[in-house]
Amino acid sequence: MGEPAPAAARTEIILENLSVELDGRRILDDVTVRLDQHRIAVIGANGSGKSTFARVLDGLIAPTSGTARVHGHDVVRGLRELRREVGFVFTNPDAQILMPTVAEDVRLSLRGSGLTRAEIDARVAAVLDAYGLAEHADAPAYSLSGGQKQLLALASVLVREPHLVIADEPTTLLDLGNARRIARHLLEELPAQLVVVTHDLEFAARCDVALRFDAGRLSEVGEPARVVERYRRDFA
Repeated sequence: MGEPAPAAARTEIILENLSVELDGRRILDDVTVRLDQHRIAVIGANGSGKSTFARVLDGLIAPTSGTARVHGHDVVRGLRELRREVGFVFTNPDAQILMPTVAEDVRLSLRGSGLTRAEIDARVAAVLDAYGLAEHADAPAYSLSGGQKQLLALASVLVREPHLVIADEPTTLLDLGNARRIARHLLEELPAQLVVVTHDLEFAARCDVALRFDAGRLSEVGEPARVVERYRRDFA
């Protein structure tokens, strides 16, 4: 599915004094960070603001104040361009699977892509094969196991060949075997830049940088093993 993008300006994520208020409550408070690492982990307790941070990067939630630029695109003014380059994988794959069969669901992601039918067929076949879903191409999507559904959700994002993949707790609903399989795909095989929100601290420790959120503030950015260890110690 392509080669990893170089860590250049177009792969930078830059937030400056960014805050988000929802229903009169401040969810993110004065977040400033610059990221160009390939695999970025986001950790923190429930309600700490980490999922809101992820949704800001995809333009799903607009900042109340401050700015966010993702791969050169302002998340408010450049939303259309941003959506072409960013793919979002939700915790529950059932929220993403829209079409009756596996192949149809992946194909839907390429609607309006400008590719020919033959190009679409080839890209769909390639991504299904890459994620172990080729033999299920014509199967009802609802008949897949939980792990297979998460792979389908990932395949439907990656078939567009985004430059950035944001995954919000992609292993939370999975058993250990499928959680490890998804982690392997994201950490070892994904060509795009990755931002992963996770409670799986082993997963987070394998990334290139870790961000920790606490009560809406970005409390720490650094080497993942150290950030994770301090987080464990604080909750011991």
